[in-house]
Amino acid sequence: MQFKFIYPLALLTAFVITITEGDAIFRGKITGVYPVPPTPKITYVSPHVAISPYDSHFRAAADTLQWDWKLIAAIAFTESRFDSTATSEAGACGVMQVMPATLRGMGVPDSLHMDTRTNIMAAAELLDYLDHLYRRIRNFEERTNFILASYNAGAGHIGDAMNLAEKYGRPRYVWNENVDSFLIRKGLPEYYTDSVCKNGSFSDWKQTLSFVKKVKRNWRRFERMQTRYSDSIATLMAKDSTIRIKE
Repeated sequence: MQFKFIYPLALLTAFVITITEGDAIFRGKITGVYPVPPTPKITYVSPHVAISPYDSHFRAAADTLQWDWKLIAAIAFTESRFDSTATSEAGACGVMQVMPATLRGMGVPDSLHMDTRTNIMAAAELLDYLDHLYRRIRNFEERTNFILASYNAGAGHIGDAMNLAEKYGRPRYVWNENVDSFLIRKGLPEYYTDSVCKNGSFSDWKQTLSFVKKVKRNWRRFERMQTRYSDSIATLMAKDSTIRIKE
């Protein structure tokens, strides 16, 4: 008799153990006892190539002008090599080499003339004025020549050169081999004493012509840097789904 009850009891015990273990396994999955794969960590990268410590200021200035920020960076690099403490012999100061008289005319106190952000935003205001001054030049590439030349030499001297070009039958809104050649002649009395000239002699034409070319060359260089950077980011994103462009 004892033997009859031992076998069913053994089966019942085995059944209870099986159910208990199964329940433990089930509960283990629910409560996280068993490891869940971690969520991939997203890495955000800037869409902009790093050119200088002041890139965010250049982009802010570019937003006010609706310009390419790398053009403003190119002006700063050509003017000061991104040296925010630079002061020229003529007195131009800061990373954008703005003249103190210009800064004061904008209401910038002397104590902020060397402040990097203030200096860059003041330069942007000047560039905006020049952009408006030459608004009749529809082609931006051409208009940039006049803006850069005026930024360096002053709009008065560039205006005189434009007037001379027109007087001698040359186009007043074309820089290369036209207005630039009359800026060169403004160092000669027969030209700067002409009635169409209002701002006297100008002898620093070599610096101005060089400045225009250097800024545009540096601008193109920064553009190439941006292209290479963008291509490298695109390659990384194609290989790694955790990389994202920061908005």
